[in-house]
Amino acid sequence: HLYDTQLAAGFLGYSTPSLVSLLQSELRVTAGKGDRLTDWLRRPLSADQRDYAASDVAHLLQLQDTLDAKLAAEGRAEWVADACEELRTRPVSGTEPDLAWTRLKDVRVLKPRARGVARAVAAWRERRAMAIDSPVRQVLPDLAILGISQKQPTTVAELGQCRGVDDRHTRGVIATDILAAVREGMANEASMPAGDGEELDRSLRPAVTLVSAWVSEVARQRRIDTALLATRNDLVAFLRGDTDARLATGWRGEFLGEGIRRLVAGQAALTFDGRGGLSLIDITPP
Repeated sequence: HLYDTQLAAGFLGYSTPSLVSLLQSELRVTAGKGDRLTDWLRRPLSADQRDYAASDVAHLLQLQDTLDAKLAAEGRAEWVADACEELRTRPVSGTEPDLAWTRLKDVRVLKPRARGVARAVAAWRERRAMAIDSPVRQVLPDLAILGISQKQPTTVAELGQCRGVDDRHTRGVIATDILAAVREGMANEASMPAGDGEELDRSLRPAVTLVSAWVSEVARQRRIDTALLATRNDLVAFLRGDTDARLATGWRGEFLGEGIRRLVAGQAALTFDGRGGLSLIDITPP
């Protein structure tokens, strides 16, 4: 069981609050910010470091109780439990290595062989990032993956000429691993997975912007962090009719699904309410 206080607070009108700000606003507790540049791997820890680490968790149970009481009053406790479970079961890197390439911008314009290289190199990047506990773009930028996919280098010299590649990527085991991934990708062409990414019927593409505006308005009215309600990928998946779209079921479906369906079906429209917000109104089709 996982409970994330920052996530829970997002269902009460907060937007990615820090623990310090949550403790202050909910419990009137002033917590020290500590030294953000402190080296927590160095031993022994100083007395100040130990005190700061202890204070970081000292009020968590009380904070959880306070948040839970408010969530229960709003009827959102079950939503938070579902969202925390999503967080707990999400892959550590956020992306399955073999699918990481599908998240790259402009990957759709690549030819099948180049896509194969993008798939192999992006998968290597994900695994490398997990192994060294580093953000994926610090391991290898997206631009470098696309540049490597287009050039398909076979030597270190050619690798160094690819867009986005710097000296870090042309030395030692990193260069060896990247070139091995290129060879693997060249031998295994790739096609975009069916129903993946931004593939959406042309007639529905304008709906993404329209629905995004409605999601933001619902978030404002109901005091929920917009990021918790729906991402752009969530909207695309729902409009595309994906069976596993997060907006089709659960608390998100309850909150947004019916309104989005009515908008897309031409049964409802968005209007300005005269107070700086939007209203969803029923309309009669011609």
